[in-house]
Amino acid sequence: MQNRKLVISVIVLLVAAFFFFDLGRFFSLEYIKSEQAALADLYANKPAMVIAGFFLIYVLVTALSLPGAAILTLAGGAQFGLVLGVIIVSFASTIGATLAFLVSRYLLRDTIESRFGDKLRTFNDNIDKDGAFYLFTVRLVPIFPFFLVNLVMGLTRLKTGIFYLVSQIGMLAGTIVYVNAGTQLAKIDSLSGILSPGLIFSFALLGIFPLIAKKIVDMIKAKKVYQGHTKPEKFDHDIVVLGAGSGGLVTSYIGAVVKAKVTLIEKFQMGGDCLNTGCVPSKALIRSGKLMHTIQNSQKYGVQEAQGSIDFEKTMQRVHEVIAKIEPHDSVERYTNLGVNVIEGEGRITSPWTVEVNGETLVTRNIVVATGGSPFVPPIPGLEKVNYLTSHNLWDLKSQPKRLVVLGGGPIGCELTQAFHRLGSEVTQVERVGKIMGREDPDVADMVLQRFKAEGINVLVNTNAVAVEVNGDEKVLVCEQDGQELKIPFDEIIVAVGRKANVSGFGLEELGVELSERGTVAVNEYLQTNFPNIYAVGDVAGPYQFTHVAAHQAWYAAVNSLFGMFKKFRVDYRVIPWATFTDPEVARVGLNETDAKEQNIAYELTTYGIDDLDRAIADSSDYGVVKVLTVPGKDKILGVTIVGEHAGDLIAEYVLAMKHGLGLNKILGTIHIYPTLSESNKYAAGEWKRAHQPEKLLGWIKKFHAWRRG
Repeated sequence: MQNRKLVISVIVLLVAAFFFFDLGRFFSLEYIKSEQAALADLYANKPAMVIAGFFLIYVLVTALSLPGAAILTLAGGAQFGLVLGVIIVSFASTIGATLAFLVSRYLLRDTIESRFGDKLRTFNDNIDKDGAFYLFTVRLVPIFPFFLVNLVMGLTRLKTGIFYLVSQIGMLAGTIVYVNAGTQLAKIDSLSGILSPGLIFSFALLGIFPLIAKKIVDMIKAKKVYQGHTKPEKFDHDIVVLGAGSGGLVTSYIGAVVKAKVTLIEKFQMGGDCLNTGCVPSKALIRSGKLMHTIQNSQKYGVQEAQGSIDFEKTMQRVHEVIAKIEPHDSVERYTNLGVNVIEGEGRITSPWTVEVNGETLVTRNIVVATGGSPFVPPIPGLEKVNYLTSHNLWDLKSQPKRLVVLGGGPIGCELTQAFHRLGSEVTQVERVGKIMGREDPDVADMVLQRFKAEGINVLVNTNAVAVEVNGDEKVLVCEQDGQELKIPFDEIIVAVGRKANVSGFGLEELGVELSERGTVAVNEYLQTNFPNIYAVGDVAGPYQFTHVAAHQAWYAAVNSLFGMFKKFRVDYRVIPWATFTDPEVARVGLNETDAKEQNIAYELTTYGIDDLDRAIADSSDYGVVKVLTVPGKDKILGVTIVGEHAGDLIAEYVLAMKHGLGLNKILGTIHIYPTLSESNKYAAGEWKRAHQPEKLLGWIKKFHAWRRG
């Protein structure tokens, strides 16, 4: 800290001295021209001293980001000629720029990261991928201020060596132009004199060069990855989509809307996991469980002797009826009528441009992989001995399990735990880490945990499942908790510890499509795989495993694959909401406190307790909280978490606000119907406003009112 203060003090003193003593007058075109003869005589007598002095002055000016580098470059040409001038200026400017880069990194980066870490992280990700190209571009184009490039790059993770090398090369062309102009100093009346239309055009071409170079590199990479594959002379399809889940359906729909020839292949069920085994059936089951819970707690509403019992077979029958009712939205008939060629069968990618299905070979310009994911089953000894359930097959249950173990404390595990308990099963939830709902803040997870415990659910955290034992008709899950063995008898066990991408069995491995460390298909910011005409969306690509994100990605995959030769769009993950449909629901968008702390992002926390909300009190659902993270001192929203009734619906207002850059003041100034749950959003904004009242101004206003009262 002391060293940093010393460096800052020295820099401030040097910059202050530059302006206080008006040293800038020595870096004017008029002064250089007036002293040109005298400097020439000095150079003739003491060349080494002049070169060293010029070099040091140039380095110091650029290192301190002072004005004058352009004039010094001209002076270098006038004094030393083209060749020697270019050598001296090239090294002096690069060394000075690198020093400014290091000063920015040393003094500013930690502060900037603490305040704008989320934005800087995105920029750093781009720098990691194409940092040299970005720097090369801005070095070649003179409209970018020299000093600003140095300071901004210092805030990134760009390596110092790369910065120096790219700057040395990138500035060389501009240095030659300016030094050459300096050799004709007597003919130049102003800096604008060197920027003739021809010169500006030359700079423009230099600026385009890195983009052309990147395109060439991409072409070389593509040529390498396509080596050994013969591209068809013509194509029967524009897009072939593998998988008819959310990502595949939306991709196909968009392609058909813009009149592309699209074929959609699905080997199992249209609608994918969400319709058939995920979102839809689980919400139907949750609704039945909630109704039963309401009946059992009807006394608080003044209803006496309300009774109900679960017919589990009919409950599951209703689940399938709900699926059947929604099914037409995703049906073969609907998409065929929309113009999509739907094939029911098992597709296999046989080359970058061909897909085989049902003995037919489809020749296509683009392929979109939307094969989704499936439940991950951990290698627990003995688990294979029981007919364990997952989110895929539990919907085939005909009888309600009396004793149920749910393995996993994530969103799926929590939803199923509460739903089955409310339907009447004795449920034990087992989570190996210290809390359920691991992606949420500890206080948020604890709210759900306390509700689970209040309802009588047995939740075991820090508990590791090590084996399954079968003794006759008795099935037991053997766990380890705090070094002690714990045995949990069960009738059924649901494995809900996560999901894995479906990446095998349809040609990706044979073709050589690259996978990420997470086991998903590796895609770039345009959702392209290492084969530029093969895209991936949804769970198979990540990074988020949500139906709405798959649909979001589908737009980018469809548009980029069909129109990428004109314009490609980077997929936008800046505002991604999600919800866990427990009771209370937990909905979130953007950062929570855990994320902000991990990413070293400064934030201000505002909370509003829903137990204070009139409508929630009237509904006897006065439980939960609205947590809003904002930029310190500002109303700009960084993230929101809502715990409570219909949190998944309430979060939409914040999603809209974050998407369009609206702050809490805008939410506070929006009329919300009374009495509704949505007022909680307004009251949260009000809490922020109350904490940011202009106390001094209000003090003067108080005096003003007192004065008027006499």
